[in-house]
Amino acid sequence: MNKRPNAYEDRTYRQRVAARGLISFSVTVKETDLWVSAERDLKKETRDMVFDYRYQIETYIASHPEFATTLSPYANDPLAAPLIKEMIAATKDLNIGPMACVAGAIAQHVAFGLLKLTGQVIVENGGDVFMKLNRPATVSVFAGDSPLSEKFGIHIPEEKMPTGVCSSSGTVGHSLSLGVTDAACLTSHSALLADAAATALGNRVRRKRDLQEAAVWASQLEGITGGIIIAGDKMATWGDIELVEL
Repeated sequence: MNKRPNAYEDRTYRQRVAARGLISFSVTVKETDLWVSAERDLKKETRDMVFDYRYQIETYIASHPEFATTLSPYANDPLAAPLIKEMIAATKDLNIGPMACVAGAIAQHVAFGLLKLTGQVIVENGGDVFMKLNRPATVSVFAGDSPLSEKFGIHIPEEKMPTGVCSSSGTVGHSLSLGVTDAACLTSHSALLADAAATALGNRVRRKRDLQEAAVWASQLEGITGGIIIAGDKMATWGDIELVEL
């Protein structure tokens, strides 16, 4: 079934990004669509990194096709590439498949690679963000047709950098979610973990009344610093997270 275009699928939200003092550019390789802000134009370097990380993933899937399709934790593989091992580790305790954190994995690895060339960087990959800035930042929370969408953002102080801010949704975008959330957004120093946990969290919300119970579950996840869930006009927050009006 075709979904109607929206600000997420058209990436129009990127037009509202204000990365003061940084140069922003996009890099697209197959399904990977990055928006990057850095102290200089590093488009070529970013593209090279994306090809490298995608090669690791695509090569592994070619010989282990179940890695791409399973919705269950994947067995450890000591012979796998480092990125594959990290994806397996990030999802193993969350009852989800390893591809649930692929966007966060690429965002974080590209960001760390670019930090060898720039002192500050933001990498956004389909709504999953990893950043290292020398100042505070605010990440807007996009929640589709919810009346709460883009009404506030998550404030990230400088001392909490680098950090990942990752989202999952049952109503926005193409990522698989078994729940009904308009947005499940988590923060962590690991974008892989934040991405994986956001998916697992979204899966737990089948009705609006599940929000609070899901928030309690997420608050107990090791490595997750805070988060917010939105379903329609309802939301729940927890952890070390500061919301600011936009």
